[in-house]
Amino acid sequence: MKTTKIVCLMAALFASSLVLGCSESSENAHPKTPEEDPKITVLATFTVLQDITQNVAGDHAEVISLIKQGAEIHGYEPTPGDIQRAKEADLIVENGLGLEIWLNKFTADIDVPTATLSQGIEPINIASDAYKGKPNPHAWMSPAHAETYAYNAAHALSRIDPNNSAAYQRNARDYATRIRAAGEHAVQQLQQRTTPITHLVTCEGAFSYLAHDLGMHEHYLWPVNAERQSTPKQVAAAITAVRDNNIEAVFCESTVSPSSMYVVADESGATFGGTLYVDSLSSTDGPVPTFLSLMKHNLATITQAGKNT
Repeated sequence: MKTTKIVCLMAALFASSLVLGCSESSENAHPKTPEEDPKITVLATFTVLQDITQNVAGDHAEVISLIKQGAEIHGYEPTPGDIQRAKEADLIVENGLGLEIWLNKFTADIDVPTATLSQGIEPINIASDAYKGKPNPHAWMSPAHAETYAYNAAHALSRIDPNNSAAYQRNARDYATRIRAAGEHAVQQLQQRTTPITHLVTCEGAFSYLAHDLGMHEHYLWPVNAERQSTPKQVAAAITAVRDNNIEAVFCESTVSPSSMYVVADESGATFGGTLYVDSLSSTDGPVPTFLSLMKHNLATITQAGKNT
């Protein structure tokens, strides 16, 4: 793949129009009045959405993550404390695209509006296994789509707190600019490589949108982390893909065990390129305390793995 192709792909995505939206329940939200507490409370389903929404909200809202750092989203089981936090929130933000399959039951008896931050994004469907044909939920991994998340967050916050709508829209524009810059930096990193990266191998198929942005072919052990364990067939398929395509490095995500990917690396002759982050940020003193640092870390790790071979 030529560098010019990568640049064109990224430019086309970043130049595409952003579709703003929120879930039906947020459209029916009851805006706060000036007499009420001006600082609203937002409950995000996981830490990535928490950070995106907090950047858009600024000082006008406190955004809390339902799922703790390092925890897995798929198959999460809410606690009684989670339900109480949801009841006390002014807004709940979710990813959508089938990621939080437990959320509808969780919020069934809670009269709190919910906004879907992936609203308006055309999903990439999963191509294999039991999830074939279902949307891949990890749209935030694309810098272009992450901008849409920011604008959707601003729209949802404005519905709840119209008095600060201008601030939310301004913050979303500023944050989207920073997201775009991180994506452009990825192109610069790829340009500096002596050999192009045309394939991406990970434990979970969570990089479909990023691979699409960068013009890469995606390979993975399992499509969704709900499976948690790889099968011998999945491991064998990954080994074959690495060998057949002369792939230099393979990766795994922070919320699952990399043991199966170590086997793939050993059997195929590839190197284990490092840990990538998808569903969760790290602690404040960790490598990815923010969504922007998550993007930069992942792109740098992918680009630098096997760089000198």
